[in-house]
Amino acid sequence: MKNKLNRIKTPKDSETIVTEVVCPNDTNPMGILQGGKLVQWMDIASAVCAQNHAEHICVTASIDNVLFKTPAKIGDIVTIKAKMTRTFNSSMEIFVQAWAKKVVSQKAYLINEAYFTFVAIDDNGNPANEIIAIKPKTIDEKKQFDEAAKRKTARLKK
Repeated sequence: MKNKLNRIKTPKDSETIVTEVVCPNDTNPMGILQGGKLVQWMDIASAVCAQNHAEHICVTASIDNVLFKTPAKIGDIVTIKAKMTRTFNSSMEIFVQAWAKKVVSQKAYLINEAYFTFVAIDDNGNPANEIIAIKPKTIDEKKQFDEAAKRKTARLKK
């Protein structure tokens, strides 16, 4: 088997898109999607992205800058996009955006975005030391890649 450290993937290779419908059990008494439910959906989408990239089981290490922009309501369709920004030794950063749209108008609007950090673990539950490298292709991917190191430094200072 080829050494994972010698392999390279692009952000598109592990990009994950999840779609959910906001149901009554997902909302508060005002019919607005609960923030915790949305973060749970985003966490699952980013976990799938991380695991597809790393080819290891991955666990959430941190969530940065969860910004609730606009509420989603009962009946809205929520689409969550998780995309790898950068890999480090045993961790990786994923940018996650959540969009909602009304069924009738089909108008989509950004409801949340955040950076998730995941750690790949080995069969013993220890951090894996073989994370596949990532090579950004687009201008936005390159910008996210470059800025990820700054975000990691800021996270570690907290």
